[in-house]
Amino acid sequence: MGKGWKKADKVLVSQKKGALFTKVAREIAVAAKLGGPDPAANSRLALAVAQAKAASCPKDTIERAIKKGAGIGDDDAIIEETAYEGFAPHQVGVIVECQTDNKNRTVTDIRSLFRKHGGMMGESGSVAWMFDRVSLVEGKKSGSFDPEEEAIEAGANEVAGPDDGVFSFYGAPEDLDAIRTSLQSRGWEITTAELSFKPKNLTELTPDQTKEVHEFLEALEDNDDTHRVHATLA
Repeated sequence: MGKGWKKADKVLVSQKKGALFTKVAREIAVAAKLGGPDPAANSRLALAVAQAKAASCPKDTIERAIKKGAGIGDDDAIIEETAYEGFAPHQVGVIVECQTDNKNRTVTDIRSLFRKHGGMMGESGSVAWMFDRVSLVEGKKSGSFDPEEEAIEAGANEVAGPDDGVFSFYGAPEDLDAIRTSLQSRGWEITTAELSFKPKNLTELTPDQTKEVHEFLEALEDNDDTHRVHATLA
């Protein structure tokens, strides 16, 4: 749900606001909707459930989210994925991926955040050209190893890190499951496996400009419907 610009205490902030459980439950619901309610046969759901458990999400919340996504039970609300594009202050390109049960509410909220922080929300495709669509697999592994060799063996095009012991592997979108499976077979503990947006070029900013953009990106992250935020920043 974002990369280097995020502060280290971001998860704690989300937990205090009660937003984290809502976000992980929506990811579980979307994963169950797309791939079925069985984590053993749905890798995205399995990872979402593992992330929810790591965040101490209650078991009944996880089970309700799976049933909701699979269309089981009384909750008929439909969670949909959508994305919005625009420019943060100082022409930083931004893509906001959302999961929502009310697109009208979400687009209004996201547009309001762009305006409030001096940004400009654009049409579909307005900043997508500034990013490559990639598969992103993040994980950690104990012992000694060569990250570049691990990337080659897994079929990834690039590896970055470590960031707090976590390496990021990038590849073609269609190779997501193959990279994840290969890394797991090589002893990696996978923490993220998703399609992502990787900036082609990074926007250069002064420290004051960077602070201003960070405040905007964090406001986007804090929105209840936001799932991931991508920006042309390191």
